[in-house]
Amino acid sequence: MNILAIDTSGPVCGVSIMKDNRIVAEHLTINPKTHSVNLLPMVNQALDDASITINELDRIACVVGPGSFTGVRIGVSTVKGLAHGFSTPCVPVDALEAMAWGAAEFEGIICAIQDARAGQVYAALFSNQADGMIRLMEDKPIGIDELLHSITEAAYERVLFIGDGVPVHESAIRGKLGGNAVIPPPHLIYLRPSSVALLGSRSNQLLKYNELMPMYLRKPSAERNKRLVEAQSLEK
Repeated sequence: MNILAIDTSGPVCGVSIMKDNRIVAEHLTINPKTHSVNLLPMVNQALDDASITINELDRIACVVGPGSFTGVRIGVSTVKGLAHGFSTPCVPVDALEAMAWGAAEFEGIICAIQDARAGQVYAALFSNQADGMIRLMEDKPIGIDELLHSITEAAYERVLFIGDGVPVHESAIRGKLGGNAVIPPPHLIYLRPSSVALLGSRSNQLLKYNELMPMYLRKPSAERNKRLVEAQSLEK
């Protein structure tokens, strides 16, 4: 099976290709250019590295959220265009779940967090067990203080924090959990597209291009601000 995996949900723009259950290409970058500039050249390079063409893909796995509103839209729109042109099935992948699988060798609780700004994160909790990755908390937007309080109340012994929310909130995490918090080195914090390819290979959720949709856990700030202005206008 040939799988193209794409992630643009966070600061990393990443592309990976899995071929016959092996990762044969992986490209990712963090730079000032937008994901829309980086993505298609990376796709072309990955396909070239893997010696396959787009029409040889059996499915395209795409991170649909949670994460940056703009980033998620770029990834989903690009995948829709590629899938439509070649009638390729699409597989939606959850960013936080893919992060957890990227840390599957860790024995303990895995807390995946994407920075949601304004003191909030998109978070989920997982436990790696003998029968697979067990989800302990559904994806949700939550204040970092509230999240850390709930983890403290659960009395977990070791909690690994991963995701782009870690550098933003590392001080708060260490201050609240102390030695129970495990912070990985910088090269292991971000979601890798090869983890997206792995989940894409295991998923039975195959969608047509027009069925692939972003997963937003809260409304974009522009829409929230619009509603706030409208509410204030009605009060006058």
